[in-house]
Amino acid sequence: MKQDLYQEIVAYIIENQNKFYRLAYSYVGKREDALDLVQNAVCRALEHYGGLKNAAAVRAWFYRILVNECLQFLKEKKRVLPAPDDQLDAVYVEKDFEGDGNLYDYINQLDSDTQTIIKLRFFEDLPLKEIAQIMELNLSTVKAKLYRGLERLKVTLQEVDL
Repeated sequence: MKQDLYQEIVAYIIENQNKFYRLAYSYVGKREDALDLVQNAVCRALEHYGGLKNAAAVRAWFYRILVNECLQFLKEKKRVLPAPDDQLDAVYVEKDFEGDGNLYDYINQLDSDTQTIIKLRFFEDLPLKEIAQIMELNLSTVKAKLYRGLERLKVTLQEVDL
């Protein structure tokens, strides 16, 4: 039974690795960091797969692990002092994931819960009920944060267009 669950998790991760990378990249904006975060999430998931009680919840369970990894990385990154300008690497632009840079900047200015909800809803096409499970929030809270965040984005984008 446990071996079947392990194989199911591995198959799910392999099948959706591009989605996971895209989500991690939307948080950190750097290819190497996004790959590291996905790798860390995969390792953590495979180490703790025994704690998963419902095989049907693999998707929500793994997204929760990945989002937590991303948020933890960003939290730790704030504590680290930036390197001098001469030591910074050239900016990397991800192909096939460019989008409107301004929109991503505006989304990243929202609070972390709202960012996560918007990214999971619109970039990953997850239903609100599953997002509520991933974030361990009430469904009505997720809806309220989503609509409040979208309203803030709308106002911000309208101000920029003026």
